[in-house]
Amino acid sequence: MIVSARTPNAARRKRLLLQHTFVIGASLVLLTAFIAILAPLIAPYDPSLQDTSKRLLPPAFAGGTSEHLFGTDQLGRDLLSRIIYGSRISLLLGLSAVLGAGFIGITLGAIAGFSGGWLDTILMRLADIQLAIPFLVLALAVLAAVGPGLGNLVIVLIVSGWVMYARVMRAQIMAVKNLEYVSAARALGAGYFRTLLRHALPASMPPVIVVATVQIGTMILMEASLSFLGLGVPPSIPTWGSIAADGRTYMTTAWWVTTLPGLAIFLTVMGVNFLGDWLRDVLDPTSR
Repeated sequence: MIVSARTPNAARRKRLLLQHTFVIGASLVLLTAFIAILAPLIAPYDPSLQDTSKRLLPPAFAGGTSEHLFGTDQLGRDLLSRIIYGSRISLLLGLSAVLGAGFIGITLGAIAGFSGGWLDTILMRLADIQLAIPFLVLALAVLAAVGPGLGNLVIVLIVSGWVMYARVMRAQIMAVKNLEYVSAARALGAGYFRTLLRHALPASMPPVIVVATVQIGTMILMEASLSFLGLGVPPSIPTWGSIAADGRTYMTTAWWVTTLPGLAIFLTVMGVNFLGDWLRDVLDPTSR
């Protein structure tokens, strides 16, 4: 009786914790997506509009005026508008990189794990070579050769991110391919690709979905890091990383130029990580 009385209470407390994690994460991510989609409608100014007579105005909550709620940067551009428009590029890069890296990594990892043998060895050695190259070294080499740009930056993020998906998918496929229902499908005459796509792959996807969710935040951080170093998108396109980089020489006099876009990065990545934690608990049977 004691066990049966405690078990429902523990289950309810766990469900409540998961709901809080989901609400916080989903709220932050949806808010960022909403702002990015409606940027032209909600941004008070053109993000590229310069007015040097209003340069480095403080935010309204730090003694500034309501005309520029988040203040202005060193060229007199409205910081709130630039952060709003910067969310579009940051989210676009993060999602594009995750989709590209996920497609490549899932494909190669599934083939390696299901085939085994020499094909598995070759693909995993390629993954080891990729892991041996530090991300910044790869980014510097590629972007120095082809130049900074939105498409080139996405390619760098994809090349640096596919290995994690490949390794996770390979491990899952190797655990699933010898289960009874997969062996039964083979015994009934299902071919290689049918068995892989219809039986082994769907059962292996939950951990990969969790990785992909968390990787969105990681890709946003990588983009911000490269933009902060001047290796991201062109300066004419506002991103959170480039906005923060613009204010690094004014940290002591105009802290808001770097701090506010950094806060936007922090909240978005935290929301994505909360969603990833929630998905992990929901999809992973061992955590129930």
